Amino acid sequence: MASLLESGWLYIITHFSEFQLATFGTFILHESFFFLSGLVSVFFERTGLFSKYKIQVLSKEKKLNTPDVHRRCIVRLIMYHVCVNLPVIIFSYPAFRYMGLKSSLPLPPWTVILSQIVLYFILEDFVFYWGHRLLHTKLLYKHIHSVHHEYATPFGLTSEYAHPAEILFLGFATFIGPALTGPHLFTLWLWMILRVLETVEAHCGYDLPWSPSNFLPLYGGAEFHDYHHRVLYTKSGNYSSTFIYMDWLFGTDKDYRKLKAIED
Repeated sequence: MASLLESGWLYIITHFSEFQLATFGTFILHESFFFLSGLVSVFFERTGLFSKYKIQVLSKEKKLNTPDVHRRCIVRLIMYHVCVNLPVIIFSYPAFRYMGLKSSLPLPPWTVILSQIVLYFILEDFVFYWGHRLLHTKLLYKHIHSVHHEYATPFGLTSEYAHPAEILFLGFATFIGPALTGPHLFTLWLWMILRVLETVEAHCGYDLPWSPSNFLPLYGGAEFHDYHHRVLYTKSGNYSSTFIYMDWLFGTDKDYRKLKAIED
């Protein structure tokens, strides 16, 4: 398996420059995983598949997104990704090179890859929590974060639907870990894929039986984050991106837990 993976990586790095892979390769990989995973919940909403697991139907709010809402979100996302995300990726390449990004063989051992990704998740969640709380202050919410909250009933693609300033601001949380460790490009790609899948799942609007939140004690997931979208921004809480312990430590999940207790 390792030799096959390294053979594939050798093919990639001999046919494309590191700049091409780290910029356009990263962008294409992100778009592929984001839209393919994000469109799943759109398909669920349009077909009614797994409707019994729809969170806001279960909570009797019965808010469903229309095809026009889906289309508007997709068009805006493409515009944001091409006009904001891609330039940021391109212009940040020299900084990542300076901090130790590499793409050569051999690939890092799996122990290194996994330990770095665990570190990235912990750092990202910590930084995201405080940045997200800051965006819920009156001024920043009104002028920036309210764009993301246009969708009170989120679906997978709304995970990256945000004001360009928020994309830059909270994007820092995603890349602070890799910037500190100077990872291999393979590790960076794997981290990006896992982070995309995590945030899409958290916004999917479905509490599915196979959600990681049903197996991992500290994982937030869709049910945890959906509450954040469906209440007033001054009372929402649940600011963490991946885990739940930051909200628990700082008491920003109290209203959510009270509601859960009543529902149970």
